[in-house]
Amino acid sequence: MRCEFNDGLRVSYSGKLRIHKGDEVSVALDRDEIPMDIQDELLEAALHESCSEMRDIAREVTETFGTYVPE
Repeated sequence: MRCEFNDGLRVSYSGKLRIHKGDEVSVALDRDEIPMDIQDELLEAALHESCSEMRDIAREVTETFGTYVPE
């Protein structure tokens, strides 16, 4: 699932979670790096095709991990 917002935020989830702000990747997590409760929320948002839920999850993940892009 992929969501784009007017403020430049983009969230994509297909097992891996990518959160972009503008042209920069803010968070990049592989499936095994995503906490189980957030995985459940991501699956629920994808099932509902809800970009508003994805935005809430992106905020939660960013607050939890900060900017996280593995090398």
